[in-house]
Amino acid sequence: MAQLTLTIAAIGGLLGVCLGAFGAHALRERFDAYAMGVFETAVQYQFYHSLALLAVGVLLVNFPNSSLLKSSSYLFAGGILVFSGSLYLLCFTGIKWLGAITPLGGLGFIGGWLCLLIAVTRLVK
Repeated sequence: MAQLTLTIAAIGGLLGVCLGAFGAHALRERFDAYAMGVFETAVQYQFYHSLALLAVGVLLVNFPNSSLLKSSSYLFAGGILVFSGSLYLLCFTGIKWLGAITPLGGLGFIGGWLCLLIAVTRLVK
């Protein structure tokens, strides 16, 4: 699980850099200010939670049987997919209802942080 989490973290960071650069250089002229702001929010949250996944992956190396850390990993990865993914799709397609599913990814992030909090209070002494 640690290897999978660390791999997803690395892919998330890599894609975050690529998408951020793409947005800064290729999309500024194509997106209006609102869409650009939405795109930047998606990139930021992807980065934040890729770093969170990195931390969880390192913890999983030391605590491979922690169900809370595993849950945190799944919730962060799912949150990136749903939160950032729905915002990217909203920007590129203009389909407004995609914004309605974005908060589900936010709930994933909250759940991931809560699982991480509980795990570290129990495991790290």
